[in-house]
Amino acid sequence: MKKLWILCLAILSVVALSACSSASSESGEGDTVKVKIGVNGSDGVQWPILKEKAAKEGIEIELIEFQDYTLPNNALAQGDLDINAFQHIAFLGQYVKESGEDLVPIGSTMLAPIGIYSEKITDVSEIKEGDKIAIPDDPSNQARSLRLLESAELITLADDFGMFGDPSKIAENPLNLEIIPMTAQQTPRVLPDVTASVINNGVAGQAGFSPGEDPIFIEDANGEATHPYVNIIAARAEDKDNETYKRIVELYQEKDIEQAIKEDTNGGSFLVKLTQEELDKAFEQLKK
Repeated sequence: MKKLWILCLAILSVVALSACSSASSESGEGDTVKVKIGVNGSDGVQWPILKEKAAKEGIEIELIEFQDYTLPNNALAQGDLDINAFQHIAFLGQYVKESGEDLVPIGSTMLAPIGIYSEKITDVSEIKEGDKIAIPDDPSNQARSLRLLESAELITLADDFGMFGDPSKIAENPLNLEIIPMTAQQTPRVLPDVTASVINNGVAGQAGFSPGEDPIFIEDANGEATHPYVNIIAARAEDKDNETYKRIVELYQEKDIEQAIKEDTNGGSFLVKLTQEELDKAFEQLKK
């Protein structure tokens, strides 16, 4: 009877130790933290680098790929993702304004400047009276393209142009340029028929251009005017100060990823490090 009692105590001890061990593995200090990141296309060179660096710090990143530009924000708002990284500040601002969801930027990633391309001229100074200029017609890129034409001193925009102004908000057009909005994917295809075309970075790359070399005029990557178009990592507002997510931002902004992005895009995209204050300022303006 005594031996049976001792055996029972031994079994209970093993069970207790096993339970403690299990609890430790789930919540101990050395545990792996899993983070689901929503992306739109996960073939960028930065992601394998980021995953490897994060893994060394106990952060296991799972990339969830989407083919749509709205679903990653819906999934984040619904809690199916922890953070996402696919959009610029202007896009998130418009989404929040329309949906009412409480998502916020927690870190900047990169900027893909848009450019003016041409098969007929090599400098914007060669643009003549009445020339045709193609631009994307979606609200965000259309407004961005018109601001680019203004920075090239081809047009002047009205004071109330805002973030999503269209050609009706052109205050001065001294060369009487014919500005033709069209689907973004068409902007490279019409180059034989226009003097120049404003093509966003991704579409230019798909069309075989080198965004770092081929534009005859390109956006200033360091100007404050480009802040709305800086790509970001977004989270739910309640997770804005999450230390793990903030650490992922820091790892993304390190030199190895900066170099990888430059090489992968032939200098067409640049790592951008905005402070949280700069992110918040741009974001609040875009939500109005």
